[in-house]
Amino acid sequence: MRISCQADIETGVRFLKKNHPLFAELLPKCGKIPLRLSTGDFEGLAAIIVSQQVSRASANAIFASLKEHVRPLTAEKYMRAGENVWRDAGLSRPKQRTLSAISSAVLNDGLQLDQLSIRPPEIAMKALTNIKGIGPWTAEIYLMFSAGHPDIFPAGDLALQEAIKLGAGLEERPNEKLCRQMSEEWTPWRSVAARILWDYYRVVKSDALPVL
Repeated sequence: MRISCQADIETGVRFLKKNHPLFAELLPKCGKIPLRLSTGDFEGLAAIIVSQQVSRASANAIFASLKEHVRPLTAEKYMRAGENVWRDAGLSRPKQRTLSAISSAVLNDGLQLDQLSIRPPEIAMKALTNIKGIGPWTAEIYLMFSAGHPDIFPAGDLALQEAIKLGAGLEERPNEKLCRQMSEEWTPWRSVAARILWDYYRVVKSDALPVL
């Protein structure tokens, strides 16, 4: 299945609240758990790549410029545009290369981005992290917020680690390996579990959702 609407989030929330005491305790402290879903295509993945290591304002400006220069923003149109257009749109060289690698995977290697939401998590992750320039966090964020995969957990995210520490009353912040092990209990709704934990962290600390 694919998370495609707020009703899907609510289904996951009910499952986690019923089956896991941690979420039964945290949810009353949270607001409405957000959907935060964008497009599960090349444009959606490009938006995440563009947003990395820049401010939200800069990311918005560069992405708007890219969409102005490349219409529509597809893998094929991106490759046809060429380096001069990419530079004029404001893309750094590393981001140009990453988007080129993604385009090649789509056009030449049979990558079907719109099918990743229905793949097992490990297969979906491998399909993305095999592309040069895409690391685990980028792949996880895309699968959650663009592809709508229901069972992804970005265990290396520091805000999620801190939320687990605070919510579970742990003395130390759990590392990525431990967080991933803990998240296995929340299958098949780990993507909703992550949303809950981010919202809990927002409530007790600050706005911690990843910048997309």
